[in-house]
Amino acid sequence: MSFSSYKSIGAVLKEFQITYIEADFIIETAFNIPEYFRTDLQFVMQEGVVSNSEYAICENLIYPVLKEVWKSYFQQLTLWSHQSLTYDENLSGFPEYILAKRSPLGKVVFDKPYLLLVEAKQDKFEEGWGQCLAEMVAAQRLNGEPPFIVFGIVSNGQLWQFGKLERNQFTRNRSFYSIQELDKLFAAVNYIFQQCILQLDELIAA
Repeated sequence: MSFSSYKSIGAVLKEFQITYIEADFIIETAFNIPEYFRTDLQFVMQEGVVSNSEYAICENLIYPVLKEVWKSYFQQLTLWSHQSLTYDENLSGFPEYILAKRSPLGKVVFDKPYLLLVEAKQDKFEEGWGQCLAEMVAAQRLNGEPPFIVFGIVSNGQLWQFGKLERNQFTRNRSFYSIQELDKLFAAVNYIFQQCILQLDELIAA
């Protein structure tokens, strides 16, 4: 089975005995969005075909946002695109994007902990979360000890949903975010990146 075999969040919760709650855990953390980014995104959304496929959603709407925030954290984090993630035969595949610790061996080395998994879906959010949560479980198990919080994002480019897996509890952020409210969206993504950095700092200090 691959990650894509999981078609609902309930199936993953049941198989891996994870409890589910909904709560607003994101604390929006302001991010200074460059004006060139706003202008380029506006042009792409007005003139481009941005949602005809999951590939188009990734390239035009999801990756540009992730990349812009990642630039502020690149010294400690690496943003991987379509990188293989394998725990066992039931938990394997190619998440759209993975945010991981930057390896001291160089940027081309895929290094744990794996902190954020991002999945793109064409409005199939329940299926997207089934796949994303399975990816988060794989990341959690690959990370080992100490137990890291693994974050997840499912997006159709326009709407962004956030979640986190902490031990055996999955929390789905009750509030959704929209690319139409760009400052709020960037503030949410920035919060997730900052939480990843804080976990790495704790690892170094331990």
